[in-house]
Amino acid sequence: MSSQNGVAEEAAAWFAENWDLESTLGQWWRRLAESGWGFPSWPLGRYGRGLRSAEATAVLEARRRAGVMGPPSGIATMLAGPTLLAHGTPDQLDRFLPGIATGEHVWCQLFSEPGAGSDLASLRTRAERDGDQWVVNGQKVWTSGAHKSTYGILIARTDPDVPKHSGITYFVIDMRQPGVEVRPLRELTGRSVFNEVFLTDAIVPAENLVGDVNAGWGVTMTTLANERSGLSVNATGGGGRLDIPGHRLGARVADLLAEAAAEMERAAVRPRGHRLLVELARSRGKLDDPLVRREIARAYAAGEVARISAVRAQAAAETARARGAPGSETSPLVSVQKMAASQNLHRLGRAAVDIQGPYGMLAGPDALEDDRAFETIATAFMISIGGGTDQIQRNIVGERVLGLPGEPRTDKDLPFRQLTAGA
Repeated sequence: MSSQNGVAEEAAAWFAENWDLESTLGQWWRRLAESGWGFPSWPLGRYGRGLRSAEATAVLEARRRAGVMGPPSGIATMLAGPTLLAHGTPDQLDRFLPGIATGEHVWCQLFSEPGAGSDLASLRTRAERDGDQWVVNGQKVWTSGAHKSTYGILIARTDPDVPKHSGITYFVIDMRQPGVEVRPLRELTGRSVFNEVFLTDAIVPAENLVGDVNAGWGVTMTTLANERSGLSVNATGGGGRLDIPGHRLGARVADLLAEAAAEMERAAVRPRGHRLLVELARSRGKLDDPLVRREIARAYAAGEVARISAVRAQAAAETARARGAPGSETSPLVSVQKMAASQNLHRLGRAAVDIQGPYGMLAGPDALEDDRAFETIATAFMISIGGGTDQIQRNIVGERVLGLPGEPRTDKDLPFRQLTAGA
């Protein structure tokens, strides 16, 4: 029996014995976290089972077959948890990991700034040491979920007299304190998922510093590698899970599961990828159009390439972890994966609009076949920007995958204070 089959059978047995529709969401997430089956690739003793990626995938499939609700999802488990597992102290893991694994605490990511998006290392939010704490001042933007977060992963400048990549430190900050102001931003989709965050004399205890002072860029790379991987998987449809949005910890799982099933049923009749183009072409009488058929074929091929790329990136991540270098060494392949996902979505959105003709310009209730074409285009812009823009990903691929000469840069070795003099 292969190791994948063995762990899948063990997981299936645990799910059969412990899955309880009458539990509350909080009770189930805690039980799942303590079992290690919610995040099986996390280390033993840290809400995981230390499984390799293939074995963890087998557990995921066993959970899906059992119809069991998944663990918490989002920035807490996708970014904060893996980063802390790679760089956090035992004390930090003891304090923060329980709330992450059980869904009790919501987290956000305080990285991008109005003047430091693609060039993240140019950030100006500053943190100054004051005894046993750090005082933070600055502004962050495009912060998903900041309005409902308990904690945030934050990078700030702690030394302006060294080159910009060398003077950054990584922190965990309490989002509920008076020095943190969150303002929602209205998106192209009409939603307000993103926020801008103003930090005014916000306090971070010294024990919430992740890694070493002025060494936060390496920690940041681990976070970004996980973010790029997560964005690309979700964009290509590989992230579909029986997960519950939100954090309604007191709700009965049977009720939440019924809501999830209804949502999945609605999603099932809303095809994605090349299937969306097939449906639109059929409804507009263009299924025999050779140009349309070419776009459908391209969309199918691109989806398959993205799926295979995700497997490659997952295998590279496992190899990097075995070498003791989680996250950062996988970033070139993850960049390929994320860039492909972005390009695929843009191409898919344009094809969907072209198939509909003039009606493709309509969105919302005015659209003929609902607004999936608009949603695809809007999502493509998000994937193109979040976790590093397409242009940044091309630089990474060119320099770290293809071995091309790096871009000429005059600012790499200059003190950050000199770069901002007079600004």
